[in-house]
Amino acid sequence: MTREQKLETPLRREEVTRLRAGDILYVSGEVFTCRDRTQRLILESKSRGKLPFSLEGLIEYHAGPIVRRKNSQWEMVSLGPTTSFRMESGEYGFIRETGVAGVIGKGGMGEKTKEACREFKAFYGILPGGAAALLAKKVESILGVYWLEELGIPEAMWHLKVKDLGPIIVAIDSSGNDIYDSLRERVDRNLSILLKEV
Repeated sequence: MTREQKLETPLRREEVTRLRAGDILYVSGEVFTCRDRTQRLILESKSRGKLPFSLEGLIEYHAGPIVRRKNSQWEMVSLGPTTSFRMESGEYGFIRETGVAGVIGKGGMGEKTKEACREFKAFYGILPGGAAALLAKKVESILGVYWLEELGIPEAMWHLKVKDLGPIIVAIDSSGNDIYDSLRERVDRNLSILLKEV
């Protein structure tokens, strides 16, 4: 049965382990944007003990935001999710090293992310595509931006304070249950029945 929950970061591990694949979340508190190049810079900085803020219990958001300057302040214009699977090769290590409680983005992830979710009690969630402007309205403030000059706006790490960011569908829970696996099994089963009838 699908459940709807509101959570605030930093998340405690017991909150994460109560989540089930298919649950719908709305997250408030601190999140940060991250893509493949950003992941590498974050891990390099962590190895030198120079992370700009603690990532423990926060949410890593795979996004390429559109941000503009307004009255000397940054303003979030668009905050749609980007395809997460291209981060699959580094996600296990990133979850292990940073202590993030969850990862959100678009599309499915693979076995390395499932293993990380099981081992480190994290989750992977998906956000709806086509709602980037609406998701930007969930940003209460931009707390900071890192590696802007090196990476540019879409790839930089944006540290955000959000209110009710969602709806986020839990795609992989901390037990490794994956809604995409369930969907594939259902499609295969139905296809098999259909082919027998034809």
